[in-house]
Order: sequence, then C-alpha cells, then structure tokens
Amino acid sequence: MSVTTAPRGAPPSIEIDHARLRYGGREIFAGLSLTVEAGRWTCLLGPSGVGKSTLLRMVAGLERPEPPGHVRAGDGKPLAGRIAYMAQQDLLLPWLSVLDNVTLGATLRGRRPDAERARILLAHVGLAAREADPPSTLSGGMRQRVALARTLAEERPVVLMDEPFSALDAVTRLGLQSLAASLLADCTVVLVTHDPLEAVRLGQRVFIMAGRPAQLIEASLPNSPIPRNAADPAVLDSQATLLHQLLEIGGAESTLE
Repeated sequence: MSVTTAPRGAPPSIEIDHARLRYGGREIFAGLSLTVEAGRWTCLLGPSGVGKSTLLRMVAGLERPEPPGHVRAGDGKPLAGRIAYMAQQDLLLPWLSVLDNVTLGATLRGRRPDAERARILLAHVGLAAREADPPSTLSGGMRQRVALARTLAEERPVVLMDEPFSALDAVTRLGLQSLAASLLADCTVVLVTHDPLEAVRLGQRVFIMAGRPAQLIEASLPNSPIPRNAADPAVLDSQATLLHQLLEIGGAESTLE
C-alpha cells in the first residue's frame, strides 16, 4: 500500500528575527535570527537544555519572543493552521484507540477523518495490527510511531518534530526516517535531534545550537539528496565531524557550571 499526499499548498519559509526569550532570569535567546528555507529539512542539534525544543515551540506559536523579535512565515500569511507539531511526549489520549488517535486532528476540527489513509500510515509504521488497541497496551517505541503517524496524517505544509525517532531501535529508526523524508518531501520541516547521523541523513541544513544565550552554527553536509545512505563514507565523515563539535561544545559548557 502506498501513501498519497493531499494538496498542502506551497510551503512557506519561516523567519525568526532577533528572537529574545528569558526564563527565570536566564537568557535563552538574545537576538537569535534564522531563516528556515521553504520546502526543505532543517535540523537542530545541541546539548540538552540549550533551547532546541524552546525554539521549536516558538515557531509553533507556543512561546512568544520578547518584542521586537518575531517569528513569521516568509509569504506574509499566518503560520497558525499550517503547522503539524510532534512534541517529545507522544500525547496519545488513553481513552481512544490507536486509529482514533491518528485521526484526532480531523475529529477535533469537526471534519470526517480519513480512516483509510490513517490505516495505511499505521501499516507503514508497523502497527497495522494494533489500530483497535488502546495506547496503554503499546511500548514506548510503538506509542512514538503512533504519534508520528498522527503527525503525517495532518497534511500540513510546515512540520515541526522534536526527537520523533528517539525511542526506536536502530533499524526501525532508519526505516521511519526514510518514510518521513518521502512523505514530507514538499514540506518545510524543522527537526530537533540529538543524533548526528539522523541530522546528516535528513538535514538539508543542519545547525548546532550552543552557548548561553544560544547561538546557531551551521554545519557542512554532503552534497547529496535526502535521506542519505547511512553507510555512505561522506555521511559517516559528516557524522564524525558533528559528534566532535558536540563533544567540544559539551566540554566547553561544562566549565560554565
């Protein structure tokens, strides 16, 4: 079974301009600027607590930068209503079946869910036999796959994903990375990950976030289409370079504790 994609509209770029945000007196961002290119995958790497998830939440509209900083779509239209957001937690509703969790977005908007497409997505994430089950019967990795299927079912031109493959075994992770790259090929995607190989496989631009307040450092990538072959020597070289940079950043930041 193949998954067809519904018309999403042209994916916009996203402009983050001079974003400033503070929590409890700590400055997370101070004048942070980034243009997320339209129709491409942008990956964010960095140590825990540096602000990657916060930046994703800012793009989603769940956090607001202090004036005059702003986040907006490059086409001048509102971002609201055009974003699918997959958080670190699966956020499955325990009283709904797996299938009903995948189609939840349409149900909440008062639209008739596309149950057949949801079933195909569940088959692609390896859960075709579990569509009637409650989330309580699933492992953590299975719950994450349901959350991924729900995100893919939303058919939005902008997709924000926070560690979407973190609970999966290596083989399943590679397969679902490839599935997501295929189904979201025409979307503006921002992916937060701690996995350098994942960033190199999927990123058309990759940024390391580091510092206090956080800054962005763009990484060099192989000149090849995504998803890149995990065994490609150029991919492995880029992975090693990213890992080395992350280790250096971790060592430097530990001296600030």
